Amino acid sequence: MDLTRAIRELYAEKARLEKIISSLEQLLQGDVDPAAATGKRRGRKFMNAQARKEVSERMKKYWAERRQQEGAAVPAAAQAEPPSTVENLEHMARSIGLD
Repeated sequence: MDLTRAIRELYAEKARLEKIISSLEQLLQGDVDPAAATGKRRGRKFMNAQARKEVSERMKKYWAERRQQEGAAVPAAAQAEPPSTVENLEHMARSIGLD
């Protein structure tokens, strides 16, 4: 085993452990929020009633505009009433030769 490599690995492990110990000490002192100490954010952001209402109104407006744009963009032939289920079944039967 290469001693230089082993020493390098031990120093890297020591640095990692010192960082963990430092984080734990800060948690004990109450200086840092536990979520901030780990660098990970967990959970869900909650909205109050006013924020939910604003988002709801914004999305209703968005979807109304989308429906209006789609209605103008769709050709008249595509807006025609689709064939009934019976017509679909008859068409399928003819296409596979079951007339």
